[in-house]
Formats: sequence, C-alpha cells, structure tokens
Amino acid sequence: MPRLLVKNIDLLATFDGTRREISDGALLIDDNVIEAVGTTAELSASSADEVLDLSGHVVMPGMVNTHHHMYQNLTRVMAQNDELLVWLKTLYPIWAELDDDAIGVSARVAMAELIHSGCTTSSDHLYILPNNCTLDATIGAARDIGLRFHAARGAMSRGESQGGLPPDRCVEKEEDILKDAERLIGSYHDASRHSMSRIILAPCSPFSVTPELMRDAASLARSHKGVNLHSHLAEELFEEKYCLEIYGKRPVEFAESVGWLGDDVWFAHSIFMTGDEIDRFAETGTGVAHCPSANMRCGQGIAKIREMLDKGVKVGLGVDGSASNDTSNLFMEARLALMLQRVAPHHYLSEKPGGRGGFGGTPTALSAREALEMATRGGAALLGRNDIGHLAPGMCADFIAVKRSQLGLSGTERDPLAALVLCGPFKVDYSYINGRQIIARGDFASFDVEAAMAEHRAVMDRIYRQ
Repeated sequence: MPRLLVKNIDLLATFDGTRREISDGALLIDDNVIEAVGTTAELSASSADEVLDLSGHVVMPGMVNTHHHMYQNLTRVMAQNDELLVWLKTLYPIWAELDDDAIGVSARVAMAELIHSGCTTSSDHLYILPNNCTLDATIGAARDIGLRFHAARGAMSRGESQGGLPPDRCVEKEEDILKDAERLIGSYHDASRHSMSRIILAPCSPFSVTPELMRDAASLARSHKGVNLHSHLAEELFEEKYCLEIYGKRPVEFAESVGWLGDDVWFAHSIFMTGDEIDRFAETGTGVAHCPSANMRCGQGIAKIREMLDKGVKVGLGVDGSASNDTSNLFMEARLALMLQRVAPHHYLSEKPGGRGGFGGTPTALSAREALEMATRGGAALLGRNDIGHLAPGMCADFIAVKRSQLGLSGTERDPLAALVLCGPFKVDYSYINGRQIIARGDFASFDVEAAMAEHRAVMDRIYRQ
C-alpha cells in the first residue's frame, strides 16, 4: 500500500499515553502502520504517495468491540419484553436451524454495521454451532470486508438432560469442541504485531458447559501465545442461583476455581459483583466487556463500571448480540455507558468526599472521554493488544473520521470530541483499517451492502420456513 498523508484534521484525538488532542492534526501512514503523528505544519513536508484532506472532520482511533454474537441479527426484535432466561429459551430452537451460509451472511451484515459506526476491530462469540456451522465462515467474512477480527470459539456442552439450560440439540461433545479449537488456532491464529486474525476460546457460560471444559479450554489457550479466554459471567441472578446450587460457589468464585481469572481473561457483563469480587478482578488483571444496551433491553441491571475503573479493572465496550441489542453501534454503547453510570445508585461514590449519598446518581460518574477510552484503549487491553486503540508511531493504521458539518453536530464547536458521545450516535465519513480505506465519504469502498442485505433476507426466509 502507498504512503498516505492525512492532513488538515480539525481535531485529531490520539488517545495516546498523554491523551493528546491536536488541532489541525496530521497522520503519516506507511503501508499498514502509523509512521508519524503531529500537526499539519509538522508533517506537510513528508513524502507521500497519496494525500487525504480531512478538513472539517474529527479523527480518532477505530473503536474495539469486545463482545458480540453476530449470528443474532437473523433474530432481531424478537422476545422484546422478556427477561434473559425466557429470551434464551425462545431463541435457542430458532438458532438450532442455523447453517454455515447463515453464519457467513449474518457476519458480513454485522461487520458492515459495526464498521459504519466506527468499529475497526471486533471479536465475535459464536457459541452455537449446529448442523455444519463453523467459525471459518465468520473469519472469511472479516477477510472479505477488511475488519480486524478476533474469532471466539464458543461452545455449549451441557444440555438440559445434563442439568444445563440449552436444549440438547444445541450442544456439542467436549472432545469435538477442543479438537475444533486446536484446528482453528492452527489455521487462523496470528499472534504477531499488527495481526488481522486471532482466535479466542470461549465456553459460553457456567450454566451451559461443565467445569471440565472450562479447565481444558484454559489449558489449551495458555499453551498458545496470544490465545485469550472469554465467557459470560455474573450476567443474571438466575446464573448466581445456578452456581450456588450446582457448584456451591458464586459465579466469580466458580470462575477462579476452574482457572478463569487472569490478565488473559475477560467476561461479558459482570453486573452482579460485590466490591470484593471487583477487587479480585483488579488483582488478577481480569477484564470486563460492558454491554449497556443489552443489559437495559433485558432489564438486567447496571454494571458497577465506575467502581471497576477506579479500582483498576480493565473495561471495554461490547454491542452484544443483535437480538439482545438489536443494533451494532459502538458510539451508541459509549453514550449509554456514560448515561447509565450517571443515573446508577453509586453507593461506592456516595461514600467518597463530596458524594451525594442515597440512591441518586451523579453527573460526574463517567465522562465522554472515559466512555470513548473504554471503546478504544480499554477494548484493546481486553483483547491483549498493544498495537491498536490509540494513534501513535508504530501502531496499526486503524482510524475513523466523523464529518462535523451535519445536523447532529451543529453547535458543538466547544468540544467536538465529546460531541461524538453526547450528541450521537453517528456514522463515520472515513474508516481505515490496517492502512486500507474501507469507507470513503460515508460509503464502503468495495463492499456491496445492498447485495449483503438481500442475501441476509433470503437466509432469514429459509430458516423461518424450516
């Protein structure tokens, strides 16, 4: 790829070590790596094969989505008013009809939606693999569209007949799960810097797998460099009850008993955690993917994100599945994360000097920049990446640009960066991933969105007829 000079940026938010925000900023990109960051005056004399003028734009690192179930966009707006337990039991039978074509097209649609709303790196937790479904379909979709991708080999092995929640037809044999995980690591996992493809091992939840699979998955992952671990934990009170009845432990204690705390582990949701359990996450380096839309949609509760951040827990953002969120927009997740923390009853904050006490919220609970930092640096930390999440020399050339001259941003001259959260959500005008232009002037450079949506509708029609 040619050397690219991006110049005349109204505001360049680097999210680097000093959190520089540069007026009239510029980036110099060599192939897929950032060579220099500075002002237009500083970099304008640099040799470049191409020049991109981003006058009138805010530029920031591409956002990192740390929890998703992409196949679920085939079952959007269903079970709209149900709690998670009923929601799952309603949708499991439909998901049991999935095949590899459905997995592939749902991934392409999900990835396009993510990229258009500012995501440049995403994980995907595929834990239901009936019929001929494989993660290969999602990995191929990411390569086609150009998304930096961490494919999470999820699994359910404990069906209803064994005391688990999912129907037996939705589970796999544990030896088959581990064998396929080995295959995926050998075929697709790239632990090198600037990698576009990595594999994660991700047994679904304490109520859908056995402790033995959790231990074996952890052992397998830790025998390969850069293969991290992911699962759901402390998402619902019925999960807490299940863990206490079956294992005699709370969810966090159960996770620790099977070797699932550590800096190579992050969990989705983690709503129902005590202060001591948050301390344990901080001590072990265990991370959390905060998914505010999905938690609100299913009426689950509000994760203690302010307390986690203050105690040093790694926190990123996730859109979660498109059937528990119904959209895939990280600007929206950042906005809702901010708003939720401000209305949450922060007993932790109320005990501090100046705290408001009682059950009220506080407008200082989370700032717009902290929300965006979770979406960038925080997500990178969860995925074990030190080459994405901020803009600096040597980092991956992943950045997004939002056009300021649009109705939703009119009047935001005082703080155009915070406006991306407070006034959003927005779509990006430009997206570069690994130095490659994916979106230009609001449109995909090579991906056919209309064709993908037509294929998506056809797959849905076929699945619902079965």
